[in-house]
Amino acid sequence: MSIAYGEFYQKPENNYLYATTNFGYAKATHFIANYIKNTALQTFRVEAFYKKYDGLVKTHPSFNNAGAGDAKGVELFWRDKKTFKGLDYWVSYSYLDTKRDFLNYPKQLQPTFAANHTASFVMKRFISKINTGFNFTYSYATGRPYYNLVQSGAQFTIADQGKTIDYHNLGFSFNYLTSLGKAYAVFVGSVTNVLNSKQIFGYNYSNNGQRKEAITPPAPQFFFLGVFLSWGVDRRQDAINNNL
Repeated sequence: MSIAYGEFYQKPENNYLYATTNFGYAKATHFIANYIKNTALQTFRVEAFYKKYDGLVKTHPSFNNAGAGDAKGVELFWRDKKTFKGLDYWVSYSYLDTKRDFLNYPKQLQPTFAANHTASFVMKRFISKINTGFNFTYSYATGRPYYNLVQSGAQFTIADQGKTIDYHNLGFSFNYLTSLGKAYAVFVGSVTNVLNSKQIFGYNYSNNGQRKEAITPPAPQFFFLGVFLSWGVDRRQDAINNNL
């Protein structure tokens, strides 16, 4: 078990420094409590955190470091290679409650990149008789907020807001281990979003705010088929893990 405290500083991004150099450092204060229990075949981890932000960049009504916010939440992780023979699986879950007043936000709001609940499940099964492994991954997140911020004088007001639909993504991959000459080889095939779930990450608005368009992936699904070769050192497991 561990308890940690830290203060971290970060300079504003360069695109804000082009506008003015009248900036100080943004500051984040972290409080983290972590508990881990490991055995040869099982891992359990839980972490609770609170983070306070000061000196965040504000772009309206002027460029300054008047922004602030906080974030609090908990993360859980469980991995098990013991319960089911030949099966390796892990589950992760995260709860996040965060609000920030930064950039052109008129008040403290949940940022558009933050989801309250996220979870993932990964399952691996290797069949030694055919030297082939099969992997499933499932990712879930509750909807993220979106805002149409319209300038009214020196401030911005919220003309439209809401939350996107929940995010779902089921992935599948397989890997076949073999050798080609003196090289270690692994053939890998994978597909994302097997169920072809609709995914929306936010919305773009027209200048007058009368039209909004959903931000979606460039393609609803991604297919991959390849072979990875390594000489001298067997790196096949690295290739498998990188495609989960």
